[in-house]
Amino acid sequence: MLRIVLAEDAVLLRAGLVELLSAVGHEVAAAVGDADALARAVDADRPDVVITDVRMPPGFTDEGLRAAMELRERHPGLPVLVLSQYVATAYATQLFGGAAPAGGGLGYLLKDRVGEVAEFMDALERVAAGQTVIDPEVVRVLLRQQGADRPLGRLTPREREVLALMAEGLTNQAIARRLTVTEAAVVKHAGGIFMKLDLDPAEGNRRVLAVLAHLRGVHPSV
Repeated sequence: MLRIVLAEDAVLLRAGLVELLSAVGHEVAAAVGDADALARAVDADRPDVVITDVRMPPGFTDEGLRAAMELRERHPGLPVLVLSQYVATAYATQLFGGAAPAGGGLGYLLKDRVGEVAEFMDALERVAAGQTVIDPEVVRVLLRQQGADRPLGRLTPREREVLALMAEGLTNQAIARRLTVTEAAVVKHAGGIFMKLDLDPAEGNRRVLAVLAHLRGVHPSV
């Protein structure tokens, strides 16, 4: 069971999330509608994981995202799952670029993913366990903007598949299960990717951030 602080300004969605999380055995310690209330709830009783919308009152820009980043500064290692209505790759890279040195799970998902209950719960539990999760659609948008003349054009089709799953935050073991190959094969493909794209062969948040930085570096306007 996870103790969760939830921040979502849409009353119906907030209530639906509380019901969904409770139904699978998690405890929602607080469900609030703005960034200030989120900060107070987390400071008062640190939860196992925070779920927050990106855009909340009063400006409906990135209040939830900024609150999440500030909370991770005050509570190093606090796992945070950020939900967004739209594919905004800048928000994702801002979140992971501001990751606190102490680590801790981080996730960025589209709200549509909530309707896919098993996938949503898997992402939440991975974040709570200290892993990194990025919505597959965000990764697809970044990859689509890379033409054959770009560095990704040097990758084989299988390496592109592995790269996409790496960017979602999957471990080598999870990638092997997803592609139905051996973990040794994934390690080999990952090595080729690191070499061809001159990436740091790291793990966890560092690996995801390296991939995102590479993709956004080619298209800084994303």
